[in-house]
Amino acid sequence: MTSRSAVEPTARVYRERLLPGIGLYIALLLLVPAVALVLTPIDSSLALPVGIAAYLIVAVAITLMCPVVTVQGQRLAAGRAEIPVQQLGRVELLGSEGMRAAIGPGVDARSYLVVRGWIHRGVRIENVDPADPAPFWIITTRHPQKLAEAIQAAKA
Repeated sequence: MTSRSAVEPTARVYRERLLPGIGLYIALLLLVPAVALVLTPIDSSLALPVGIAAYLIVAVAITLMCPVVTVQGQRLAAGRAEIPVQQLGRVELLGSEGMRAAIGPGVDARSYLVVRGWIHRGVRIENVDPADPAPFWIITTRHPQKLAEAIQAAKA
């Protein structure tokens, strides 16, 4: 019988959903009074429940639409795209300034980007596949070191 810890590292090395911070969900609470204010002249008894329902629908939709970054098996998946880790070259860790420069005016337009404005760190990964037109994958992540380590571990 194998323990769960012995099976888990090969099943999934890294997984992160690029969720927004709590501040966005707090700001979305403004939907409740806005919807209630619009509906009060129509039916005041439905104004608050519909406002709360609107908040919940938008919050769940935002959460479900956030991309996921995974390194599982021999593949890196970011958003809707995936690539074998053997086709990846050097991984560069990017802080906030490095990320700003990486996705700024000098970015190669062919690069594959999974960038969320609420995350200020990430990685730039060289794509060494000659058949792939994207020279780099630029991915925002809250844990760039862990992602880089997971890619290196998957390559080994």
